[in-house]
Amino acid sequence: MKICFLDNSIIPYTYNDLNSKHIRGGENAIIHLSNELSKLGNEIVVYNNCKDSCVINDVKWFNINQANKSVYYDLAFTNNDIGLFNKINAKKYIAFSHSIQSIEKFIRKGQLFSYLKYKPKIVLLGKYHKENRNYLLKLFGTINLEWAVDPLFLETKLDESLIENRAIFTSRRDRNLDLLIKLWIKDIFPKNKSIKFYSTPSELINNDFNIFARNFDDKKTMVNDLLKSKVLLVPGHKGELYCIAAEEARELCIPIVTLGIGSLSERVEHGITGFIAKTPEEFANYTLKIFNDENLWKDLRNNLIKLRGTKKWDKVAFNLLSQI
Repeated sequence: MKICFLDNSIIPYTYNDLNSKHIRGGENAIIHLSNELSKLGNEIVVYNNCKDSCVINDVKWFNINQANKSVYYDLAFTNNDIGLFNKINAKKYIAFSHSIQSIEKFIRKGQLFSYLKYKPKIVLLGKYHKENRNYLLKLFGTINLEWAVDPLFLETKLDESLIENRAIFTSRRDRNLDLLIKLWIKDIFPKNKSIKFYSTPSELINNDFNIFARNFDDKKTMVNDLLKSKVLLVPGHKGELYCIAAEEARELCIPIVTLGIGSLSERVEHGITGFIAKTPEEFANYTLKIFNDENLWKDLRNNLIKLRGTKKWDKVAFNLLSQI
């Protein structure tokens, strides 16, 4: 099949930028799906804001301004912007959605006319995503997927000798990091002053409470930080439809404590791969239990080791094609 991906993200990227700190969930999905669909024998073109045209792993990368209606595709995918379908012709249209959109926001962003014109199926990333997508915006069908993570997280060797008495947060600051830091200062650190917390940069970081800014470089640097961490702390956020940060920690066999906000309750099996707290107080208590009870931590880690490698991008690509 001839397949194209359309993305107007301001980030210029190709497959070679996979490990860049600038690559987010949407860009990450396009990089991997284009690569895996190419391996299955499809002819793949990606139109985005890359500066130079190139071919990598048989995938063609072009600036989005080069998209035109002279080529007819079997499938066209877009990242968030359905209006981009105006640039090409295709037999079937599919849209990735990485945000919760109300009808009002959908109309305000000029998506409604294109939605009705191209009738795309919408890719949904789980129960929370499905329940919070207006039924009118699922009118032409849905595709149910779970994202995977980069091979880097699957192939990295685990080494318990590296693990320190520290927690880590690797998501974006606007994913309730401020709430987490305040909770650490008030309810976690005072009860165990030997533990440390490495966080995404924030002006709330305070070394007096053993809160430090983690290295904010490429993904390899982040993996090294994760390998030293005993637990991932991530409250969740109502705008979080999947949370790649949680999946990355899971593949490195790091237990997770969350408040389950947004999709986070879908990323953790309570008592098996971590804990889903119902209140901030429970969140603090679960965090302290993981630090204070070595047997509990080992049980959680062993459960995660058994699950490691069960989510891969080749499986995501196969699942995607089976629903089209």
